[in-house]
Amino acid sequence: MTRHVLVTGAAGGIGAAVRELFAAGGDLVTSVDLRPQPDLAPRAIAADLADAEAAGGLLDRAWREHGPVDVVVNAAGIYPATPFLDMTAAQWDRVQHVNVRAPMLITAAFGRACAASGRTGSVVNIASGAALRARPGAAHYCTSKAALEMLTKAAAVELGPLGVRVNAVSPGFVTVDSAANPVTEAYAAAVSANPLGRRGLPPDVAAAVRWLAGAEAAWVTGAVLRVDGGASAGTTGLPLHWNGTSEVQKA
Repeated sequence: MTRHVLVTGAAGGIGAAVRELFAAGGDLVTSVDLRPQPDLAPRAIAADLADAEAAGGLLDRAWREHGPVDVVVNAAGIYPATPFLDMTAAQWDRVQHVNVRAPMLITAAFGRACAASGRTGSVVNIASGAALRARPGAAHYCTSKAALEMLTKAAAVELGPLGVRVNAVSPGFVTVDSAANPVTEAYAAAVSANPLGRRGLPPDVAAAVRWLAGAEAAWVTGAVLRVDGGASAGTTGLPLHWNGTSEVQKA
């Protein structure tokens, strides 16, 4: 069955991989981004998700222009580097508005539309390992992703009885060529020590998103699926804490 999938942040990175995977499977995709690329037409919507009115009206617009929506993927997110002591209210608020408020508004609108039409649906949010572990310069980002994980659970509780499942995929470090959200090689190397021994790629995350949105995950809601090469389990970037042989090991 062909689905109508709404993907925010669809012009690049993880969002683009999600868009491409659903489209390759025959689904119709409405792509949302601040500056959609020409190749996303005809189902492309330009929207600044920091604007509450734009975010709040996005789902209804996609539904009206391209038909009932079956799946929402909230992939849009920003992660500027701002030292905590330099943080302004405006910098803090923009990250929260894009990363948390917009998914809330879009998901709530989706729930209302599904309830009114008697349809079921699925929402997948893109969280982050930053929800579990803070780092310098990312207080606003880490806080937003922790909030997004709880939003996922809260929405799952209230929308489940309506037949709308809400889950999240939490990626570890993923190699993304992004002019809007650049990272240094030194930073990438520091966060890439995971048990599987490689950095993630956008298709790794997209595959998990498609699974959560599909029929095989029909009894899954309120879940946060960590797709991080095992980084949340532990790190391979530390030496043994004791190089000798302990008395216990000798026994």
